[in-house]
Amino acid sequence: MSEVLSVLQRSTELHVIQRKELVELLGFEGRNKYSIQLDGEELLFAAEQGKGGLAFLARMFLGHFRRFEIHFFDTARRLVMRAVHPFRWFFQRLEVELGDGRVLGAIQQRFALFSKRFDVEDAQGNVLLRVSSPLWRPWTFRFLRNEAEVARIEKKWSGLLGEAFTDADRFRVLFSAYDLRPDERALVLAAALFIDLQYFERKA
Repeated sequence: MSEVLSVLQRSTELHVIQRKELVELLGFEGRNKYSIQLDGEELLFAAEQGKGGLAFLARMFLGHFRRFEIHFFDTARRLVMRAVHPFRWFFQRLEVELGDGRVLGAIQQRFALFSKRFDVEDAQGNVLLRVSSPLWRPWTFRFLRNEAEVARIEKKWSGLLGEAFTDADRFRVLFSAYDLRPDERALVLAAALFIDLQYFERKA
């Protein structure tokens, strides 16, 4: 088990804080970057890969439909996890693997009329957790196993100016079940970025 997975196994709460670039303050979408923090200290740093004009145009005009990769690095800047979003118009998907290439699973969007719904799958495509955000609580995502909540992601209020003029988001990731395996916790963490890019970014 990697050091980061060991830390995730012992964690009950993480904070995911989006880092904005100067270009985004001018109305253009830059690469998405996130600080994942434990007890106020950075545990991981996640950054969208892809520079140059084509990547910029894809972000501006295709948004979250485009293909993109997000890499997770530890404090020594070693690659510990990778999340790949394939290009698709419907039912978005985020495929997650460790830095050594071992597949952890995926986050798969599901059809829903009045709520946000997706599944957390293992490497074989089996559903581990079902996730939904009710219409009356659009900033709360409950991760359920056999109808019991095992984890939760909450989008935090960024303040009036922050919400109005930027899309820099903050999330709290809560693990409520001690028997969640490290790979399941890593998938829940990846789901926080999926949630931000899918539901809260103006142009992901």
